[in-house]
Amino acid sequence: MSGFSEGGTLNLLAGKCLGFIVSAMLICAIPVCIAQESAPTDIKKSQETSTSSATSSPSPAPSATGKEAKKGSDTPDGLAKKAEQIDPSIYHIGVEDDLQISVWKEPDLSVSVVVRPDGMITMPLLNDIRIAGLTTTELQVLLTEKLKSFVNEPQVTVVVRGIKSRKVYVYGQVGKAGAYALVGKKTVLEVLAEAGGLSLFAKKSSIYVLRETAGKKERIPFNYNSALKGKNPNDNFELLPGDIIVVP
Repeated sequence: MSGFSEGGTLNLLAGKCLGFIVSAMLICAIPVCIAQESAPTDIKKSQETSTSSATSSPSPAPSATGKEAKKGSDTPDGLAKKAEQIDPSIYHIGVEDDLQISVWKEPDLSVSVVVRPDGMITMPLLNDIRIAGLTTTELQVLLTEKLKSFVNEPQVTVVVRGIKSRKVYVYGQVGKAGAYALVGKKTVLEVLAEAGGLSLFAKKSSIYVLRETAGKKERIPFNYNSALKGKNPNDNFELLPGDIIVVP
């Protein structure tokens, strides 16, 4: 009996130990299973969130760079806008003016030129041509006629890229004396503003404009205070190329 009791006791102890080991293994395995089950769900949610963000937030359209914007100003539309600022009825081509001459479907004959001090330009096939004093329309007609010997029905376009021949001059008691481009129509007050205005020592009542007409110098008084009031439009008159504003 004693042998049986000892054997039975050992069996019971072994059974209990085995039960504890199995329970411990099950307890350790449960968190692992839970983590494995939840991981695909978390990944799926993360993927859905990133897809939703990409769909709701489209990438902004690329903006034009500085070079592209600048390049746009040299396109035919950009050049046309520059040309619109010039009144063909009063503008005559002069020395140092920058011109773009285009011959349709003839890229070899299309050139950018600057009028030389002798009033001439050089073009392929035509060599030197005197153009100073002509309007853009007159120059187009002239070039069209000359190119008929080389091109079948030439179509010529002349665009003024920069005006440097039309200038007025400001001397005396102003912020910055010098030469100023006369693009379009400008009055005395407008040019004085470009020159930085009058200085503290300027004699407002003694300002005058020197103008050459038919080879003779003409002195035109300018009443600064009256021009500022704006009651009489003739007080702030328009300037002509070559006018000289003198501010004593």
